[in-house]
Amino acid sequence: MPLKQIHLQPLWTFLPSFLFKSQHKSIHSPTKSTNGGSILLLLQSHQMRPTLTLLPLLLCCIFLLRTIKLVTKLSTSPHQTHYSKNFSISFNNGCNLFQGKWLLEEPSSRPLYTEQSCPYLTRQVTCRKNGRPDSVYQKWRWKPYGCNLPRFDALMLLHSLRNKRLMFVGDSIQRTQWESMVCLLQSAVPDKKKKLVYRDPPRKVFLAKDYNASIEFYWAPFIVESNSDHATKHRVQKRMVRLDSISKHSRQWEGVDVLVFESYVWWMYAPLINATIGSQEMKEYDVPTAYRIALKTWTDWIESTLDPQTQKAFFMTLSPTHLWSWEWGGGRTENCHNESYPIKGPFWGAGSSLEIMGAVKDAVHRIKRINVTILNITQLSEFRKDGHTSVFTERRGKLLTGEQRAEPIVYADCIHWCLPGVPDTWNEILYAYLIYQKFRILTDS
Repeated sequence: MPLKQIHLQPLWTFLPSFLFKSQHKSIHSPTKSTNGGSILLLLQSHQMRPTLTLLPLLLCCIFLLRTIKLVTKLSTSPHQTHYSKNFSISFNNGCNLFQGKWLLEEPSSRPLYTEQSCPYLTRQVTCRKNGRPDSVYQKWRWKPYGCNLPRFDALMLLHSLRNKRLMFVGDSIQRTQWESMVCLLQSAVPDKKKKLVYRDPPRKVFLAKDYNASIEFYWAPFIVESNSDHATKHRVQKRMVRLDSISKHSRQWEGVDVLVFESYVWWMYAPLINATIGSQEMKEYDVPTAYRIALKTWTDWIESTLDPQTQKAFFMTLSPTHLWSWEWGGGRTENCHNESYPIKGPFWGAGSSLEIMGAVKDAVHRIKRINVTILNITQLSEFRKDGHTSVFTERRGKLLTGEQRAEPIVYADCIHWCLPGVPDTWNEILYAYLIYQKFRILTDS
């Protein structure tokens, strides 16, 4: 935003005129005053003259110095607000942010932050710090075909979130998106004005105190209730989902201004999942059927609880995995390990369920009372086989050992993402919807 000219009116025009008048009049002694008193008054008058004469000049200098300092600070601030009118027009005329390509540019504007600049990153995602030798994966920029994503403006988003709560709800993929958003925003908040709070195991809260704003994460891997609802002490193999129960979670979501939901990976452990409905005994459901029932429970809560005038809701589509390199032309027994560049051309991995994608679309389209926006990040993320944490991460709270790293077929994590990385783009898209969305179709395919 260009700096406007500041027209300064001379300070002395505001000062009392008597300060500029010469003190030529002699001071006469009072009628009954002694000679000593008259001399003292005369001396005091001569001492005051230079002080009164220099006062306007002194005040003027102070005023000019402070003005110069302010102008310099504004012109060099890295956190000026940037609003793109061109993007606003393109976006609200229907530019699809989810169809495009990844570009590698020099000089690169990426990454948007570094592992060193953001103290809120967990070891699970700090791939470079954990030993990853390459950094190109941090430098790719997503370019929609019909427009350019706007520059992420931390101050503008913080202003829009003043006195509000933004909450990410889901599993560890969603927690990574929360970490990304915190890193994108935190540099615009002075150190003494921000705080990370662990309220209880399911929640993490970043506070921007000057804005009375919070960026929150809430652990709910199935959205509905399950036996895996503790953020750190949860069952991985023997999963059981209560398909029609959501109140334990939803009471934590009530009153939140912006809700961003995600749920996929935890459903896909096996083709069948143990689940209950009401007082019925637990039985096995095929995953797509159970997923649709759970989404029905979620949409019922959305319809009955959210206020369309004050609250917004988003649903992130599935985050893809890259477990088998033969899918993109690699070795038959390899995975995402040692991948440094995105996939070129059309690609859809076997781990991304079109049936689940369809279930999300159907569920959101049934909601009538409030607009829920689908953020379809799946296809753009499908290309990024290079963005996963691979062996440069931790398992059960400990970094992988050298021996474990030497066995990427066994230990490489091709589900979670490095930061900085792909989830930053998800948040750039979320930012675009929060700041620029006005009158457009709310679901893009």
